[in-house]
Amino acid sequence: MPKTYLCFLWHMHQPFYKDLVSGEYRLPWTRMHALKDYYGMVKILEEFPQIRQTFNLVPSMMVQVEEYASGEANDPFLNLALKPAEKLTHEEHAFILRNFFMANPSRMIYRYPRYGELYSAYQAQKPLNDARGIFGAQEYRDLQVLSQLAWFDEEFIDKDPEVQELVAKGRNYTLEDQARMGRKQREICACVIPEYRKLAATGQIEISTTPFYHPILPLICDSDIASVAHPGVPLPPRFRYSVDAKMQLERARDYIQHTFGVAPAGLWPSEGSVSDEALRIASSVGFEWAATDNGVLGRTLNRPASPEVTYQPYRWQQGGESMNMIFRDHVLSDLIGFVYSGMGPADAASDFLRRIRDNCRSIHASGRDALVPIILDGENAWEYYDRSGRPFFRELYQRIQDDPGMEAITVGEAFERMKPAPLDRIFPASWINANFDVWIGAEEDNRAWRLLLAARQAYEAALDDPSKQIPEDRRKLALEELLISEGSDWNWWYGPEHESANRVEFDQIYRDHLANVYRALGIQPPAELSHSILKTQVDETRTPPTGDISPTVNGTIDSYFEWLGSGVYRVEGKQGAMHGKRELVRDVHYGRNAWQGYLRVDFAEVGASLEKLEIQVVSGETGDVVVATVRLQGGKAEVRSGTATAAFSDVLEISVPGEIADEGMGLAFWQDGLPIEAIPREGCFRITEHEM
Repeated sequence: MPKTYLCFLWHMHQPFYKDLVSGEYRLPWTRMHALKDYYGMVKILEEFPQIRQTFNLVPSMMVQVEEYASGEANDPFLNLALKPAEKLTHEEHAFILRNFFMANPSRMIYRYPRYGELYSAYQAQKPLNDARGIFGAQEYRDLQVLSQLAWFDEEFIDKDPEVQELVAKGRNYTLEDQARMGRKQREICACVIPEYRKLAATGQIEISTTPFYHPILPLICDSDIASVAHPGVPLPPRFRYSVDAKMQLERARDYIQHTFGVAPAGLWPSEGSVSDEALRIASSVGFEWAATDNGVLGRTLNRPASPEVTYQPYRWQQGGESMNMIFRDHVLSDLIGFVYSGMGPADAASDFLRRIRDNCRSIHASGRDALVPIILDGENAWEYYDRSGRPFFRELYQRIQDDPGMEAITVGEAFERMKPAPLDRIFPASWINANFDVWIGAEEDNRAWRLLLAARQAYEAALDDPSKQIPEDRRKLALEELLISEGSDWNWWYGPEHESANRVEFDQIYRDHLANVYRALGIQPPAELSHSILKTQVDETRTPPTGDISPTVNGTIDSYFEWLGSGVYRVEGKQGAMHGKRELVRDVHYGRNAWQGYLRVDFAEVGASLEKLEIQVVSGETGDVVVATVRLQGGKAEVRSGTATAAFSDVLEISVPGEIADEGMGLAFWQDGLPIEAIPREGCFRITEHEM
């Protein structure tokens, strides 16, 4: 009798959140998913020995898991979760309230009654932007503990006595409870890699991988290829570095082999993105199979990707290289990812298997076996399921085991069971809409690519310049930051397609990685990196100038009248500040007379936090021409470059020649080589005759 083979491939991935220069983790999501999904998704298979699956592990994510397991990771989110509530500052209170409710309310927050109480209280006070009246030390400590417990894996909630005790306590947690919660997190993270090793050694799972930092390989090889899937799409200057694509692939294979003892045969190209060139490179470095979406298969074959077309393996061959391939059932995969969380476990499992049987009926009638590829994110969907999806998986896996006509196998086994059909080409596209529009073509996307290209070219130029003696460790750091910046995650949030509470942070992290490239090479990063790539910005208030001004540049406001007539720019409600979690600037005054342009910076606070702050005076249409650099040190302002006069005491005052003011004036703030702020957010202050 013909058989149905189910190929589950779970893609485990988070962006690289660590800043290689500061050593700080900028967002906590790798840790949070390590507590729950990375471990639990593979652990549950021990209950179902006949269920074999493929787990795709992204190396840059696993490196972070290893650091959390060893206790090396410097995560400010975790640090605040463990800090005594009585010692939290007002700014830390605000940070906790902003970030410690980032979980699914119905499945994760209200699962714990006290966590739900705190969430409801916070939501009620949120319009007032002040929870100080209802949150005391005990409320904050309960929030610190419960916001972490909500991410603990069901395995520990059900079986670990210490975790069970914390859950049962429910409220009124102590400092000892906080410390135990932190210790258990490290223990759970330390379980992740051994569990994968264990099941891989038995053959129950196959481990595949993705290029090291999750880049879109076809675009790294040649960004212009995006126009094949979307003719006429606006594109940035051409990025073409196939050597980087090969490096990302080689390093991924090396990492998996070193960590698990066996080199991976399989590849889930980042975002399922493929092209002939990308497959040739992957084949040349040793990968034997790859997977993508059946939308790509449909465009390759120029026909609908029906089950009859999708449910079989293929073999791509071109130019002496070859690659076995499977193409995921888009509909079935998305049902698990987005629909079944709203159904009961038994109903969801029943519906899923019924659809598979219906899809395979005509294939079996022709005497053929059917291979059903189900490929999706292995982490983000489960926070929408009851108890992280474990009841659903138990229903599904048991039914598969009990059905003699079905067998769950690894991707590698699929090519042993069924003969692949030939392919002599692959359509260049990703798993989303069979094109690359999510990552290139929109204004924000293209600007990100342009900045990446500039950094890549600066790296090449620095290495080719015999006058630059770049130490080997700095060269390696610059290259590492470039490879990180090539990851797909940053452009996932640029453009109109996706939204996130952390979108501003993602933008800052991306620009910081690029800035680190220049820093490692001993080059001043471009001023443009201080400007957000996002078009959606924080609120700002701007009042234009009303007359000429001629203040004395001495760092002190001598009288109310000397800046009377200046324009005023104020940032209100700034969020997502990742450096010190503070507001740097309260407002900037700007103006001019016939001979000079003037800028005055009123800082939110004056003190040690401003030490070694560098302020670039920028000009030009887009505010990316640096005309002067001022450094604050020892409580004074020093002009380090350009034509300007500056003084700092109570405020920072700067004057520049009138011809510079004619081209516009702006400020970019840097500290420790990283961009902190740009004012204004877009372009420069321009003072027109109409305003005067």
